[in-house]
Amino acid sequence: VLQKWVNREISNFDYLIQLNTMAGRTYNDLAQYPVFPWILRDYTSEELDLNNPAVFRDLSKPIGCSVVIIKIYFFRYENFEDPLGIIDKFHYGTHYSNAAGVMHYLIRVEPFTTLHIQLQSGRFDCADRQFHSIPATWQALMDNPNDVKELIPEFFYFPEFLENQNGFNLGQLQISKEVVNDVVLPKWAHSPEDFIYKHRKALESEYVSAHLHEWIDLIFGYKQRGPAAVEALNVFY
Repeated sequence: VLQKWVNREISNFDYLIQLNTMAGRTYNDLAQYPVFPWILRDYTSEELDLNNPAVFRDLSKPIGCSVVIIKIYFFRYENFEDPLGIIDKFHYGTHYSNAAGVMHYLIRVEPFTTLHIQLQSGRFDCADRQFHSIPATWQALMDNPNDVKELIPEFFYFPEFLENQNGFNLGQLQISKEVVNDVVLPKWAHSPEDFIYKHRKALESEYVSAHLHEWIDLIFGYKQRGPAAVEALNVFY
């Protein structure tokens, strides 16, 4: 599979799906759901220029490593000490992939809607904490040291999860009073289908093809543990 990918006989999407499968990740287990990378950082431009490296995320760093909060992780790791000596030092107290995160993204489609409601004791979570906007979700990752969620494969092929086709009452945002309905898209996407098309195109772009291995090192490779993980700010609780 690796050789096929290097020779560009299979797409970046196919390679990531196969890597997830070999790593034991599966659509049948929300706690081990397939994980995909955030690949863009431009969610505000009117047009998306895939020939401009500046629109892409730095795939060599964990998603939480924005310039604003990188010092927090460094400080946390350097100063953490478990009095009982059981818990090792870590940069992140949460994880890039978990069941609640999958339900968060897929809240508008069943069976994930029902699972989310069960998780929240029989009701929808408060609107401000829901997945209501792609640009806002990206900005939260940049600003919030407690959110390091990567993406799920649906971001590259399943436009329906961005639409509230079932008409669920997801509440309204506290400050703007905006009703949470379909997911707010980046300005460069004119519809859920357009977002998926351009996002998938970005995944298969020259830039991502040249740098995807750096992200794979963090999630599936040698930077998961040990000194390489510490150096890459990639140690999880």
